[in-house]
Amino acid sequence: MKMIGKPPDKEFQANEPIYAKEIPDDGLLLEHLLTNLEATKKFILSIPANRLLYRYAEGKWTIKEIIIHLIDMERIYGYRMLRFARNDQTILPGFDADKYILLSNANARDISDLLNELEAVRYSTIALLNGFTDEALLQTGIMNGHHVSVRALVYHIAGHELHHMDIIKKRYL
Repeated sequence: MKMIGKPPDKEFQANEPIYAKEIPDDGLLLEHLLTNLEATKKFILSIPANRLLYRYAEGKWTIKEIIIHLIDMERIYGYRMLRFARNDQTILPGFDADKYILLSNANARDISDLLNELEAVRYSTIALLNGFTDEALLQTGIMNGHHVSVRALVYHIAGHELHHMDIIKKRYL
């Protein structure tokens, strides 16, 4: 698999370098994405079904909604990576994750269905990244008002998943 070095903080959107902090700077990001996917699936499947719809506070997402959020975000970031890697300089807007959750139907879906979708999206992300040249990974574009690199977007995906799994462990169980 392709080696992807960790970008400096300046390649991330202003509030996003924190997500990459937990990812080792060994270039093995794609392997990490696969390993973390398996760990996430195993962890989520270990949670009792009645906890998957739990909210630790009003207005907070359920665990199923967190999984669909990870799926939505990875799809959107994958699209952004493709655009920027191909040197498309169209400025891309942000998105309102809360509004996406409202229409996601996540809570009515079976958890195995959600995890299968997460896996499909993850394999698609990895295939996309394996096709990029080293130069493409360094390409940048503007999203949500910030300059970001392709490699920063993929580090965000990896760190964002770890962030949400940590929140589940601390606040949902």
